[in-house]
Amino acid sequence: MIYFDKVSKIYKDQSVALEDVTITISPGEFVSIVGHSGAGKTTLLKMLMVEEKPTAGKVFFESIDVQTLRGKEIPTYRRRIGVVFQDFKLLPNKTAYENIAFAMEAAGRSDEEIASDVPHALELVDLGLKRWNFPHQLSGGERQRVAIARSIINQPDVLIADEPTGNLDPINTQEIIQILKKINDLGTTVILTTHNKGVIDSLGKRVVTMENGRISRDDEKGRYVM
Repeated sequence: MIYFDKVSKIYKDQSVALEDVTITISPGEFVSIVGHSGAGKTTLLKMLMVEEKPTAGKVFFESIDVQTLRGKEIPTYRRRIGVVFQDFKLLPNKTAYENIAFAMEAAGRSDEEIASDVPHALELVDLGLKRWNFPHQLSGGERQRVAIARSIINQPDVLIADEPTGNLDPINTQEIIQILKKINDLGTTVILTTHNKGVIDSLGKRVVTMENGRISRDDEKGRYVM
């Protein structure tokens, strides 16, 4: 489904973010990308989201060369990719339900679809009883679960989780990881970036290790080795 073909990224100040990266991610995979800060993980994800363009090489999503997408085509393409961030990015003046519904409204979904789908998404992340709570009334783990529900509400093919547990304690971290595994079991491709060794070692899934803009390891059932 996703193919980075000899991708390099050199910025105007001549700093090298990626160098000759080739990687394939198959439909339905759960892949963790690890590496120290500055290793190239975020740049790699930005390429997939068409937020950055490679200096050399190509990025494919299925048969789409994402570099060739026109401006008006990019929003439609990005709806196929859900994103969860470390800092949640919830709207503070909207309830959990409304935060998720807002993502559906932005995608042009009907009121009937919203009324049907949002409760299911909340149940998936175990927040059915807190649908009318505002973000400030939720714990950090609960806010991240709302963010996950929002990211999958439009049924993306791929979920990017960029350091989703960075601000959470160990108990909430494991709850978030279990939810990501559940989403993957339902057929969504999951790409996780994290510095958390315990998370990586407990998953037993594919681990891609990046160093200085290159892939240094790619283990089918890996552990955090740096």
